[in-house]
Amino acid sequence: MSNSTAIESVALALRQAEQTQTAIAPVRATLCGEQADLDVAYAVQQRNTQFALTAGRRIVGCKIGLTSKVVQSQLGVDQPDFGMLFADMAYGDAEAIPTSQMIQPKVEAEIALVLQHDLDKEKHHYADIINATAYALAAIEVVDSRIENWKISIVDTVADNASSAAFVLGSRPVKLENLDLLNCKMQMTRGTEVVSEGQGRACLGNPLNAAVWLADEMVRRGRPLQAGDLILTGALGPMVVAKAGDRFDVKIEGLGELSAVFA
Repeated sequence: MSNSTAIESVALALRQAEQTQTAIAPVRATLCGEQADLDVAYAVQQRNTQFALTAGRRIVGCKIGLTSKVVQSQLGVDQPDFGMLFADMAYGDAEAIPTSQMIQPKVEAEIALVLQHDLDKEKHHYADIINATAYALAAIEVVDSRIENWKISIVDTVADNASSAAFVLGSRPVKLENLDLLNCKMQMTRGTEVVSEGQGRACLGNPLNAAVWLADEMVRRGRPLQAGDLILTGALGPMVVAKAGDRFDVKIEGLGELSAVFA
């Protein structure tokens, strides 16, 4: 099977899996055989991104995945990945998120950055990100793999739009100068149970490290980050399985509180 045929075949299979809420077998063998090729996986993601745009969906930014060194080690990779965020993936604070449209969702707490300037240099650094950021928000990302039982490699998750599904943004915008990105503490509860804890440094050592990586990678792949884009920088603590009826309350020091509710 040629690369182009494999890309079209896998892109269609992932779209159908999402539409029917039916997980499929890992796609890495179809895409790469024995050789993992991230460019081919991103080509699948781009094919489905273009399909979504043609269908009228709107890109609002990017999410960064695999920002935990432990998870990177498990998947045998040394870098994060990214996926595209669409406007119809956004839910308000405590707004019901329909689990009927998902397969095997999980939640994680993150820091979101909202850009006020483009990031279009070949190589970025902290000051570029800080100067380009209008404000930060607390966020909850809902991830959902279209791959059976989350049996993913980096190729599987990249092709599957970095296992993205939905997100919730907090409503308290904070300038970076008023936020300790490195040491801010996060706590997620389900009812009275603490289900995830962490801090800013859990995201690739510093959320700005993740943002720098994304800015460079998006330039390399021909779609630089733009003013108005949202960046979900990566998990501050362990992911937690979400089920219908669950409510997750998140507190991030300096950024306030928000909730994800699953219908």
